[in-house]
Amino acid sequence: MTERYEHADLARSRGAVVAALGCAQTLAWASSYYLPAIVADPIAASLAVPRSWVFAAFSTALLIAAFAGPAVGRVIDRRGGRGVLVLSNIVLALGLVLLAAATEAIGLFAAWIVLGVGMALGLYDAGFAALTALYGTAARAPITGVTLFAGFASTVSWPVSAFLDGAVGWRAALLVWAALNIAVGIPLNLLLPVPAPLVLRVPAKARSVGWRPYREMFLLAFVFAAAWFVTGSMAAHLPGLLERAGASVPEAIAAAALVGPAQVAARLVEFFLLRRAHPLVSARMAALLHPIGAAIFAAVGVPAAAVFAVFYGAGNGLLTIARGTVPLAVFGPLAYGERTGLLGAPARAVQALAPLLFGLLLERMGVSVIVVSSALCLAAFAALMCLRAAPPQ
Repeated sequence: MTERYEHADLARSRGAVVAALGCAQTLAWASSYYLPAIVADPIAASLAVPRSWVFAAFSTALLIAAFAGPAVGRVIDRRGGRGVLVLSNIVLALGLVLLAAATEAIGLFAAWIVLGVGMALGLYDAGFAALTALYGTAARAPITGVTLFAGFASTVSWPVSAFLDGAVGWRAALLVWAALNIAVGIPLNLLLPVPAPLVLRVPAKARSVGWRPYREMFLLAFVFAAAWFVTGSMAAHLPGLLERAGASVPEAIAAAALVGPAQVAARLVEFFLLRRAHPLVSARMAALLHPIGAAIFAAVGVPAAAVFAVFYGAGNGLLTIARGTVPLAVFGPLAYGERTGLLGAPARAVQALAPLLFGLLLERMGVSVIVVSSALCLAAFAALMCLRAAPPQ
């Protein structure tokens, strides 16, 4: 019986599942979320549209992903994640082909709408829900393991996309990413075991719980929205922020380049040193790292730019894990996919608007805008302090 975990697929080691899903997640992020940083300029030039339109289309994709997230999570709760993740590769490939074929603004936006659906189906929220459907309350370690792999998505995406753009042009580069989703992404996601036994043992009437319990849901929704506003802002403006503080262009770029390694290092610390602590502990620590780094930067100035980048990167790395592990610890595995979709919707919507809003604040406030991002992190820390460590009854 499936309820007794007798399906042959479930004998597959967790290590193999984590490696396969981690590589698939790396590909999904590399071929969607991280693309605009490299291809926005050539797309805008080729389509004769402002560069801001490309990012507007990308923001539209993030909003589509935000609205689609709860429904995707609900499907994973009921049927497991393998089919959804495989479908994500197909949809991402379709969106990339449409983007490569775009000749005007309407095609640009249509392609990113499709890519937004693919992102809802295939990025972290869906991957974390798939792992929770398989492993229940034991999903924390696999979730952390997957983020260790996918933490290198930008490291893969940016140089590969830049090389392909220079060698064969941006349209062919997108077609290469589309082919990789079909030829590599689908086989990797097919390695996930089926069915998801946890879901099969949950009564159908109990699978959809909406926002209950309301207090904890709203607190966590605020935490993730605040954290992802800071993430979206720093991803777009960190080098410019450091330059405004007095760093030279090489200094700013060198400091910003430390964000990625800091994220991975923090995830290794979570995996090896904090794995026995409650996820709320590491989440609270993560929320404090950005303000601490900002305080050091404000006190020391440009010589501490690298320190600020490392503290921000480490906090962001831990918060990415917290997005998957804290809801599991606070609410339990019941209806996990739907919950994370609901919790992630405000965060994705805010993240879509963050580069624009933070940019306007940066123009108005200058380097003092760092007070805004630090205040949001401190508010997130206060909200995390109000959460209970045990699932509400």
